[in-house]
Amino acid sequence: MAHLIKKLVPKRFRKDEITIPVVKLAGTIMASGSVLRQNLSIAAAAPVLDKAFAYKKAPAVAIVVNSPGGSPVQSRLIFQRIRDLAEEKKKIVLVFVEDVAASGGYMIACAGDEIIADPSSIVGSIGVVSGSFGFVEAIAKLGIERRVHTAGQNKATLDPFQPEKPEDVAHLKALQLEVHETFIDLVKDRRGARLQPDDQLFSGLFWSGKRGLDLGLVDALGDLRGTLKARYGESVKLELVSAGRSLFGRKPKGISAGFEPDLAAIGAGLADGVVSLAEERLLWGRYGL
Repeated sequence: MAHLIKKLVPKRFRKDEITIPVVKLAGTIMASGSVLRQNLSIAAAAPVLDKAFAYKKAPAVAIVVNSPGGSPVQSRLIFQRIRDLAEEKKKIVLVFVEDVAASGGYMIACAGDEIIADPSSIVGSIGVVSGSFGFVEAIAKLGIERRVHTAGQNKATLDPFQPEKPEDVAHLKALQLEVHETFIDLVKDRRGARLQPDDQLFSGLFWSGKRGLDLGLVDALGDLRGTLKARYGESVKLELVSAGRSLFGRKPKGISAGFEPDLAAIGAGLADGVVSLAEERLLWGRYGL
């Protein structure tokens, strides 16, 4: 009600107040979610980012990142959307790191004109990783025969139920190096001279926010509210931007971290959801979270 009354008051009688839209990008980065968990993707992030950058009078957009990484493609797409909007709307982008901005999470953080991290947060992990399991001996002990029929000699590359081939591993490593090079180029382009010489900078290692400051991975140590108050005054208003809702109060699919699963799909997707949840847990666990 107070907000409505304030809008009715002529501008010349209103007290000047700076509003900074805040977007929270949290979770593992994957193209799609599961019945158990919704992940961070361009489909989820884009509508909220569009809404935040639409604040005409806001001098900046604050983005809170809390992600252990995931899909390099989704990470880069989110990064690019932020940069495109920043240039189009002429906004400063301030990124705040909470628990972790690592791997793809750090790629997204690089979209900020400035990166502010908590001293105890985790940043970095500029590298590429692929993980799998081998079940060859397990299925042999169970008396299971693996049958694979392909059109194309390499369609069953790195099949976890078949012995690993050196040539398949070599191909995967070559692909990883290409993706890693793209990641390194992005970080160098965005961080520039702020990066400090260090042989381990692009090795996949990760550091605390405090050490990240020394390495030039972040620009300052601090928190969202304290930083924005120091920069824009005690009266600055922080407005959390979330996904819109439909006429009946439901959030549109693919827009936010929370979602309403199709009950008919739960049974069919449960196994996939359990695996995805385990993979997500491993990603967070790598950073002690």
